[in-house]
Amino acid sequence: MMSGGSVTAGSLLDRRYRIDAQIARGGMSTVYRALDTRLDRPVAVKIMDPKFAEDPQFVARFEFEARAVARLNNPGLVAVYDHGRDRDVAFLVMELVEGGTLRELLRERGPMPPHAAAAVVGPVLGALATAHRAGLVHRDIKPENILISDSGDVKIADFGLVRAVAASNATSASVILGTAAYLSPEQVTTGSANAGSDVYGVGVVLFELLTGRTPFSGDTSLSIAYQRIDNDVPRPGGFIAGVPPEFDDLVRRATERDPATRFQNADEMARALRAVCAELQLPPYRVPAPRRSAGHRSAAALGAPTTFADRESEQPRAPQTEVVAASAGTGTHHTRVHTAPTSRDEQDDVDSVPPRRVGRREYEFPDFVADRQRSRRAIVVWLTIVALLAVLVGVGGWWMGSGRYTSVPEVGGLDLVSAQNALESADLASESRGTYSDTAPVDMLIGTDPASGSRVARGETVFLLVSLGQPTVPEVPPNTDVAAMEEELRERTFATEDGGEVFSTNAPIGDVAALDPPPGTVLSVGDTVKVLRSKGAPPVDVPDVAGMSTDDAVATLASIGISVSATDVEFDENTDGGKVIDTSPQIGTTVTAGSSVRMQVSNAVTVPSLLGRSAGSAREILERLDLEAQVRQVFDTDGSLVVSQTPGPGSRVAPGSSVTVVSLP
Repeated sequence: MMSGGSVTAGSLLDRRYRIDAQIARGGMSTVYRALDTRLDRPVAVKIMDPKFAEDPQFVARFEFEARAVARLNNPGLVAVYDHGRDRDVAFLVMELVEGGTLRELLRERGPMPPHAAAAVVGPVLGALATAHRAGLVHRDIKPENILISDSGDVKIADFGLVRAVAASNATSASVILGTAAYLSPEQVTTGSANAGSDVYGVGVVLFELLTGRTPFSGDTSLSIAYQRIDNDVPRPGGFIAGVPPEFDDLVRRATERDPATRFQNADEMARALRAVCAELQLPPYRVPAPRRSAGHRSAAALGAPTTFADRESEQPRAPQTEVVAASAGTGTHHTRVHTAPTSRDEQDDVDSVPPRRVGRREYEFPDFVADRQRSRRAIVVWLTIVALLAVLVGVGGWWMGSGRYTSVPEVGGLDLVSAQNALESADLASESRGTYSDTAPVDMLIGTDPASGSRVARGETVFLLVSLGQPTVPEVPPNTDVAAMEEELRERTFATEDGGEVFSTNAPIGDVAALDPPPGTVLSVGDTVKVLRSKGAPPVDVPDVAGMSTDDAVATLASIGISVSATDVEFDENTDGGKVIDTSPQIGTTVTAGSSVRMQVSNAVTVPSLLGRSAGSAREILERLDLEAQVRQVFDTDGSLVVSQTPGPGSRVAPGSSVTVVSLP
């Protein structure tokens, strides 16, 4: 049943989505567990608050953002399946993540060690990087919008919802939306948000993961939001002993108050995080889903299998996104916070939760020291067994080849020459091989192939892996087919994607016309490059070059990709000498760029004015112009003056033509 923009269990949206149970409720929407009856799959349905659903500006912006997010492809983004309206209910259909939110995990287990925090933030940055490259900004990064599945996947939800509300008539024209504890300084002061604003939010989340608290606290959301304008986010190591300085630096760079000195996008922060994890040699970690989550409660209410142990009946409300309004003016921004009234027992105040110390029993992580001790004991046992077997094998085992093999020595920390000497001392040949790396500087020795410690026959070749730095997009040589270019891109660690067809004046049909990003662009290892195929030269019309000089005509034709194959000289009484008469194909004909034309150029000679000149001077002028002078005079003298001429001044004649002049006396 549906009424007033709300739904109940058993309601059928759009004659397709059956509402089963409520998962969580916030200030702008309510999320339900539902079933897509057409595809017979569980989904999550987000029902918009009626005050926004009735606003056409909100609906238009929300649908635009939903379509944009649906086009993105990243495992760290909650997939968007559908959106629409059913009477007065506006809804969004999304992937159902069986698990819970990062906020619920923090409440259960408290602060995380660095390797666990990195396991959460890494996928978040990867998903945001995909969105940032597509021009999308989340604007409300917080633990409530980060989901953790029962299988350990970390995903971001609620892309575009904040921007849609900002465009709504339900809020003023100067509102800033976001959760106070995670807003960037520019969101508080100007209301603007970009990729760097998302990075700031991720930095605050990383701080909270490491310390179990947010960096700023206060009596109201307003005071919390404004503290970050004049105060830097403190070091996590100042609250929790043992936080590596590298993570302090990572949080500092992500939360710089000046956006220009901050990580500019999620991809840049992700590279820095990977470098820190490699430097600290942090172990991999599978993030656990919260056991007492709203999602597990809704599944338990339907009788579905769940890891949820408690059976509390209450439905917690997700902390709402604050609406912070900045008044117009110069220099000073006044801010007020609007929140929906919520009782203390229904909703926890995320920003005022005091820090608490968490013992190992509450949040147990793998005991790597104990694991190493157990590993050493296992090694001792196995070495004893191997020794006994060696005694049994005896001399036969020795003669069967123990002397033929040697171990690849450890080369970590050595330069190339020292590593070559180490391999030579182990009776091994060496050869250098370049390999791309996002973290190792160019020419730095990364390792060996086979790896250090491997058993190989004496005299075999071991490759020394030397860093080539980050890979760059290669140039596209002429007449490069798609298969060859894809192979070269794979050699540079890139994934390839078909970029479709484009016009090209340089590449034959079917060959590689261009790459996206263009050649020379520096990318990360494993990034995707689109290969654009040529569909031939574009059609162009032969421009009107009649009356132009030869040089101007050639330049005009070349500007649209047409060359001049030959020039034919002929007489045209309507065109001055040296000017273009026409082209072949003719002017206005449609050809393909890269074609050539023949150009007809006039050799007409313009007859000068000879009136008033002496007969001798007139004869010299005509001879210089390759014209024949016919002089009619009473007396045969060069001093007589020309009184008439035929053809007249300005006439165009063919070279070698006769010009008759009459001179007196």
